[in-house]
Amino acid sequence: MNRVRSPAAFLAAVLLAARVLAALLLPALAAGGAAAQQGLTLPYLNAPPDGAPIRRPPTLGLSVGGEIHRAVMDTGSTGVVVSATSIAGFEALPQLGPGELTYSSSGRIMRGVYVETPVTLTGADGTSLTTRPIRVLAVTRIDCLKRARSCRPQEAPRRVAMLGIGFARSRDHQPGATPDRNPFLSLPGMGTPGQPGALGRGYVVRRQSVTVGLSAGDAQGFSQVKLTADPQTGDWAATPVCLSLAGRTPAACGTLLMDTGVTTMFLSLPQAQTDGLVARSARGAPVVANGTRLAVSPGPGATAPAYAFTVGDASDPVVPQAAMLVGRGRRPIFVNTTVRALNAFDYLFDADAGAVGFRPHAP
Repeated sequence: MNRVRSPAAFLAAVLLAARVLAALLLPALAAGGAAAQQGLTLPYLNAPPDGAPIRRPPTLGLSVGGEIHRAVMDTGSTGVVVSATSIAGFEALPQLGPGELTYSSSGRIMRGVYVETPVTLTGADGTSLTTRPIRVLAVTRIDCLKRARSCRPQEAPRRVAMLGIGFARSRDHQPGATPDRNPFLSLPGMGTPGQPGALGRGYVVRRQSVTVGLSAGDAQGFSQVKLTADPQTGDWAATPVCLSLAGRTPAACGTLLMDTGVTTMFLSLPQAQTDGLVARSARGAPVVANGTRLAVSPGPGATAPAYAFTVGDASDPVVPQAAMLVGRGRRPIFVNTTVRALNAFDYLFDADAGAVGFRPHAP
């Protein structure tokens, strides 16, 4: 009979495997420049079986000088956010001032202090990588927005672990969400904006794993969308997108957030798109009515959908848990995809080239 190990035992085993693997690989990496230019692939701790869809946000092991914690890999935020109690030697680390980060999807406000430290990330097979020293938000308190969807205030929270790897987030309640705080853009061998290194700054996200660091050939098969530079933040602007409900024209064009940290889609659309297609959730919130077809087309002036689905179709793994309508007619046009978009395509972000890519899965 197979014995089910506790999460703590499982993570301890992963840490041991990572140390063994590092001992075997580090000499080879030091000896060969070519090997050091390849990205590392980390399988998710909660990866679905081969051929099965991903339905929950992916997780990786996160260690800040101590034990491994299970962290959500979130393309919808930027920066490492972890309980101060999870940082080894936290009291002895130089503090770089107060900080906060708001997750607009839930309404949770993470408050604490910034420290600078390397971060180690580990996959389910023991493969691990360690970043250069980066700013980490050590969380000492959780507050809530007035209209938070899912939040409970806490002092000295113990189970906060978020791995924010997204871009263009500093204009959405995330001050300081700059590329230098993105752990996936901060590996040894990577360069800086305007000065590429031996390893490309970027990643490829799939249903079962993520490859951190780009090398020649990694973009093969991806349809790429060029991004616009945002000089004020030193980042790239959000991905352009056009959206259409029930085939209505003209499509509504705005921005897209590839968001692996949530399973509920948030849409901001003009009334010309939503009139007659709105229902109410169990809590009374406006949502897109079941049976409505939504087409999502990344890229300026896009006409063919990168993917489309019918809201409420439980047989389609791309369909989010719900498609909530926010700020109808009052906010810029926007969509976050949810993690379930990975059931339609692989996702690439190239921070050096300023591009995102979408590679559809074979039928």
